Amino acid sequence: MNQQAGALVTAADISRLAGVTRATVSNWRRRHPDFPTPAGGTDSSPTYDLDAVRAWLSARGQLPEDTPADRLRTTLRTHPGGGELALDLLPVVLAAARLDRSESEALPELRDEPLLRWVRSATDDGARSIPGPKGAAYGPEAAGPVRSLLRYFVTDGAEAAADVLAERLLEDTGATGTYLTPRPLADLMARLLTDSAGAFPKSVLDPACGIGSLLAAAASEGATALHGQDILPAQAAQAAVRLLLRAPEATVSVRAGDSLRSDTFEDLAADAVLCNPPYGVREWGHEDLAYDQRWAYGVPPKGEPELAWVQHSLAHLVPGGRAVLLMPPAVAERTAGRRIRAQLVRDGALRAIVSLPQGAATPLHIGLHLWVLERPDPGAEPPGSVLLVDAAASENRKLDWAAVDNTVLSAWRTFLADKDGFTGIPGIAEAVPITDLLNEAVDLTPARHVRTTSRQTLRPALLARQASELGGQLHQAAKDLSDLSTDSEWAPADGLPREWRTATVADLLRGGALTLLRTPPGSRRTRSGEPLPKPEPERAGRPTLTVRDVVKDRPASGTEADSPAGTALPLIQTSDVLLTEMLRTGHSTVARVVEPSETGFFLGRHLLLFRPDQRRLDPWFLAGFLSAEQNVNAAATGTSIVRVDPRRLRVPLLPLAEQQRYGATFRRLHDLRTAARRADQAAEDVTRLLHTGLVGGALLPRGPGSA
Repeated sequence: MNQQAGALVTAADISRLAGVTRATVSNWRRRHPDFPTPAGGTDSSPTYDLDAVRAWLSARGQLPEDTPADRLRTTLRTHPGGGELALDLLPVVLAAARLDRSESEALPELRDEPLLRWVRSATDDGARSIPGPKGAAYGPEAAGPVRSLLRYFVTDGAEAAADVLAERLLEDTGATGTYLTPRPLADLMARLLTDSAGAFPKSVLDPACGIGSLLAAAASEGATALHGQDILPAQAAQAAVRLLLRAPEATVSVRAGDSLRSDTFEDLAADAVLCNPPYGVREWGHEDLAYDQRWAYGVPPKGEPELAWVQHSLAHLVPGGRAVLLMPPAVAERTAGRRIRAQLVRDGALRAIVSLPQGAATPLHIGLHLWVLERPDPGAEPPGSVLLVDAAASENRKLDWAAVDNTVLSAWRTFLADKDGFTGIPGIAEAVPITDLLNEAVDLTPARHVRTTSRQTLRPALLARQASELGGQLHQAAKDLSDLSTDSEWAPADGLPREWRTATVADLLRGGALTLLRTPPGSRRTRSGEPLPKPEPERAGRPTLTVRDVVKDRPASGTEADSPAGTALPLIQTSDVLLTEMLRTGHSTVARVVEPSETGFFLGRHLLLFRPDQRRLDPWFLAGFLSAEQNVNAAATGTSIVRVDPRRLRVPLLPLAEQQRYGATFRRLHDLRTAARRADQAAEDVTRLLHTGLVGGALLPRGPGSA
């Protein structure tokens, strides 16, 4: 990699360069006397000579393939322009995106002066659309970074290039706690804006837009005017570029600043608002904004910043306009906010609250809420109820976005079409009368109302039929488990355990018996094994197999948004062997062989894909030995989070017929584990339904004296 002499990198840079954690780099520094000595920095934050680090990593086999993304990242970190350079390069991405492929491929090959001449002439319009410093000079020192950027642009596309620039911008801010809104959740929030006639609002505002995920979802549904503001200039700049790339026909206006303290859209009345506001920020401007005209429902207490965002959103809506906000569950029941909640309910501004399962968005251990609000229309009749949906109740311990989407949208659309006639969904959704909510606590937590099932909403015949169906599923699951667990006699090896001659995965890769693919963090290009296939034109609906899917042995539940930004992802094939790359101490790694129905899915992050030559390696034999605890432990690094080095894993060298015997047995063990999991889930489902029916009076107990 051609870098300027004397380039210095930090421990964080080394971790990204090697694809390991910061803790691993710290271990290297302590345990290896030959680790490069600091060349600068301070005792607490040393820096190292880049060439020395690369040589040390290369000697240990820890240096991944040198990709255009790596070269761009290193160029940005070692260039004296720092974050300002990354900001100046964002308009270059927009300018390059307007070119056809042959033109963009020719740009990196230009000499410095012609290249910079094109940059200066092509970036004026883009610079005006991106919040941040203007008037980049693009002097001679910018030629190298521009060339690195354009080379990465050619290989991985505009959004991937913009994301790498944004990484560098965020490094300079020192910001923490910035989280993406997952694509499935962003899509669900956007769909809640569609009215009962199927029309989608034209203008949408996100006052805490981050990198623009919610506005991008709105654009995909039909919004044509996208307005966003974010307190971090780096995120606002990234959002502007992403939206201009994804929605070139829309009007895009993104600004930097604190929306509560310094509202740059003060005069905007949008058709809709989407927002994932920051949580628990006590210094949100309570003292300075005590008399702000936005507080139409009451001055938010200092400890209730989320209610400030609710009222800010309502203030930016046209009458009848709708807002959807992602909220912590405590906002629905905290004592300090009960007066504002009561006023929102009383005035008809709060239309629905949806509780989501854990894992829907960060923080993953909390089941967040969606608040659906409408700015009251003075000419309309005030509503008499609020829809409360407990989407977590239907999840049964796993996050299935298709089920969540169906539960929420079907309840909301049915309620929207006939608010007075909505009869609810037992245990899932209720239209709760406003008078029932306006008690002393004003507790709006959906589970407290929905799971307190009214006897009038239970349908005995339906519950009895559902119980019968679930009972049948449990019986079949138990039979499958019983059939698979009949083999109790196992032949011991003679005397001592068998010993085999083994080969490492690295040996098998060199010999062509195996191919290794993965989607490494920060890039969708593999750093080992074969080059990735070119992306297909139509890929939006293709599922992504995630780590959780492999661990739970369930169908692919992810989308392309669950993988790092870029344009190329590995596609899995039948008989590929998948292995989880990272695990926590005390947990086992999990292997899985791809079934025919999963062929063509995308490979998610933190999964290793082994593609065996089936003339030489049996897939289930490979899966069984690769995931063996002693094998993984010998090839793992790290402490609390353990990362598996796939090249160090070992596989016995056995004839194919012997491999197939082991493979068939490993497959049977996998089926046994799967059957046990299904039986457990079926038992949970049927007992829960029966309990609900019995305590609700819809089902009768069995035994003597029952009617």
